[in-house]
Amino acid sequence: MQNDHDYMQIALRLARQAAARGEVPVGAVAVDEHGCVIARAANQVEMLKDGTAHAEMIALTQAAAAVGDWRLTAVTLYATKEPCPMCAGAMVNCRLGRLVFGCPDPRGGAAGGGLNLLDFPGLLHRVEAVGGVGAEESRQLLQNFFQNRRRSAPAAECKIEDMDAPWPENLSMN
Repeated sequence: MQNDHDYMQIALRLARQAAARGEVPVGAVAVDEHGCVIARAANQVEMLKDGTAHAEMIALTQAAAAVGDWRLTAVTLYATKEPCPMCAGAMVNCRLGRLVFGCPDPRGGAAGGGLNLLDFPGLLHRVEAVGGVGAEESRQLLQNFFQNRRRSAPAAECKIEDMDAPWPENLSMN
């Protein structure tokens, strides 16, 4: 029988594959009540040119197809990073049974970091969440990705003649 760490290793492998494709390295794996992996995904935002193509969203869609129902009460989702508000909202809406995530996101996370949609009073469902599984590996992967991106980003050039262009009338100078 596999444990949370084992499933998170699968998600981390998917995150590394995403990074190799130039995607933000986030991976997600959905597991049913029998311990069977029923969905696996990595970020595809850049590839699909779709801001909603987060690993968690794709894995939730795959899991619903595998289960044959939109209600995922017996499913555990493993994600390498604390979910954003969009993904956390989708987890609540599909009645996810449990979330296990790697590194926290204190600013943008919605499972207790910046806010907590998974346990928000008034919503019809609450998702059990466990954070910190594989956190260091996940954090390091994200940090390395963004450090490399900053290093390889070309410096923006501002030509002096651009300064003489007329200011658009519909924009305020204030």
